[in-house]
Amino acid sequence: MAEPAALGFDPAPGNPAAVLALAKKLNASSASLGEAARVVKALVSQSSAWQGEAATAFRASLSDELPRYLGSAHTSLAEAARRLTAWHDTLVAHRALAARYESQAAAAKTEEALADARRLARELASEHAAAARRVAHALDKATDRLAPKEPGVLASIWHKITDDPGDALSNASAVLGAVGAGVALLCPPAGLAVMLVAGGLSVAALGTHLADPRFRKSLSDGFTKGEFDADFWKSGVTLLGDTAGSVPGLAAVASGAKAGTAAARAALSAAPETSALASLGTGAGEFGRTTWSTGLAIQEVENPLLTWAVRTTDPTVRKSVGLAGPVTGAVTGGAGFLSDSDAVEQASTTADGVRGVLDDAPSAAAKSASAWAVMRP
Repeated sequence: MAEPAALGFDPAPGNPAAVLALAKKLNASSASLGEAARVVKALVSQSSAWQGEAATAFRASLSDELPRYLGSAHTSLAEAARRLTAWHDTLVAHRALAARYESQAAAAKTEEALADARRLARELASEHAAAARRVAHALDKATDRLAPKEPGVLASIWHKITDDPGDALSNASAVLGAVGAGVALLCPPAGLAVMLVAGGLSVAALGTHLADPRFRKSLSDGFTKGEFDADFWKSGVTLLGDTAGSVPGLAAVASGAKAGTAAARAALSAAPETSALASLGTGAGEFGRTTWSTGLAIQEVENPLLTWAVRTTDPTVRKSVGLAGPVTGAVTGGAGFLSDSDAVEQASTTADGVRGVLDDAPSAAAKSASAWAVMRP
């Protein structure tokens, strides 16, 4: 219906045919999703006799979430179709009233009759708008209640942590490593404290990854089957990063353990009547002091490649430039938490690989050598 000339406005805008066509499409989509959910459930239940890696991968791909999401989407679309069908009927009735009021306005012989027709049209417009808002609200509620939604940022991060705790620990270590390196420029002891925590996370990440059969398989398949695919390179770069991040902290702890053990034995030998607990206290104190002092010394050891590349610059500049590696690690670590893009993951793997070869590995080797020099008699 064109805009009513006599009324001057359309009190019930809308296209009933388009609404009905959309409702039918939603009904058809809902039926397809319901059938898909039924088929997926049947496939999962009927594959129980199928064993082996392929069967396990198949059942994992058809996890409980897939049929649940399909069923939820089916119910949501069916509800939306029902609401739109009801809105179609309301729209037809409202447009019939609008046509009647337009006829009354066009046939009015007096200003009073015209005003009366327009008053009825305005009341219809108000009721029509309220009904449209109710339908929109009902559709929103159906979607919020029934349709699977993309998780929020925090939910997505938590899902990644629980799904792959090894990668989560590696990413957290990279972010803390950058924070520690930056803090160390202003306050070395505080920076060391942060970097020791980052090293502990690297140790935990290394252990978690090595305990994961999928991680080990991606590496072994590369060497035994020649499958040098994206999974192999990602695992290899991750292993390099975890190891490089673990070694300096472990070296400091090893140095402290050696000194603490020697101090405990010396205390016990000097005063045999001293209790073993007292000698352990002496050893623990020496362990803490030596670990801390060795950590501070290790923290001052620079990447030999970087030192050579910027050998003619000021030491402060060298330390600032040295932040490039940790900051890159923080960026790729943050991307690991926040992005699900394959392209971002591949770019992060490449950046981490370059960083591992040019920064992490040489730095870890130099710092371990420094700790070993302290440990030697």
